[in-house]
Amino acid sequence: MNVVSIMAHQDDEMGCLGTMLRCRDRGDRLFFVTVTDGSKGFVQSPDISRDEAAAIRHEEMTRLAERVGGEYINLREADEFLYDTPEVRLRLIEAIRRAAADLIFTHFRRDYNLDHTTAASLVRHCAMHAPLPVLPTDSPPLAAHPAVFCIEPHGPMGFEPTHYVDISAVEAEKADLLACHGSQEEAMKRALGVGLGRYAQTTSRFRGGLSGCQHAEAFVPMQARGAVKPFRVLP
Repeated sequence: MNVVSIMAHQDDEMGCLGTMLRCRDRGDRLFFVTVTDGSKGFVQSPDISRDEAAAIRHEEMTRLAERVGGEYINLREADEFLYDTPEVRLRLIEAIRRAAADLIFTHFRRDYNLDHTTAASLVRHCAMHAPLPVLPTDSPPLAAHPAVFCIEPHGPMGFEPTHYVDISAVEAEKADLLACHGSQEEAMKRALGVGLGRYAQTTSRFRGGLSGCQHAEAFVPMQARGAVKPFRVLP
């Protein structure tokens, strides 16, 4: 299968990265799509230019994708100003088709950040159109609607998971990969007092305790026509 993370920002894949590593280990191809350029993630350097910040975030995400043998697609919309526009829809449909997506991970419909919820809304619409021929793009329509799962948001946002993936065997690799986001490691420590890897471990350890393993990631299927499958797609 072709497994695609579609997130608002570089580092948002932390909610599904362990599961994607499990997918890689069963032979799936991995793709990482970010809708924004991530340029407003520098609480430690608020005066950094957009171009410089975006270049840093792009390099960090590229390095992570390369380390897992994946492909990175960056739509480069303005961070913290993501809007649902015709152009963005067509570019995201193209990205989904280019990846020939079978399985998509994206944000939950409720979240603290509007870029996140806008990205989730875009995925809902664009995944629906990806198999249909009515909106032409450079890549051909998909053969079928991809399965779509939503990751856990940051904070108590009414998220009640229905699916768990045991990531215990790849948790250390996940934490090591998240260190690729060096700028966000610093930003998280400045804002929350804890780095990315440790932050992700707290959640995965909690979900693992609920599901009978050391570390797990939790998901809900996107409630949209075609996005829910009558067969198993998660590892």
